[in-house]
Amino acid sequence: MDNWVIAMMLGASIFLGAIALFAFLWAIKNGQFDDEEKFLNAAKFDGEEELNDALKQEQKKEALKKSYRPE
Repeated sequence: MDNWVIAMMLGASIFLGAIALFAFLWAIKNGQFDDEEKFLNAAKFDGEEELNDALKQEQKKEALKKSYRPE
């Protein structure tokens, strides 16, 4: 291959990579990856049985924390 082909391919890849990096940073700045309603939607669509199971698990964790005594 000629050197100009390699230089052109390298230049094009750097240019496309810079565009992708700019788009990614722009998306982060504008909050595209923020999921503010994740937990609200999870609780909204859970059934009563799942919520009771979650409560029981939390109670078990609290009971284990209270009864744990390091030696």
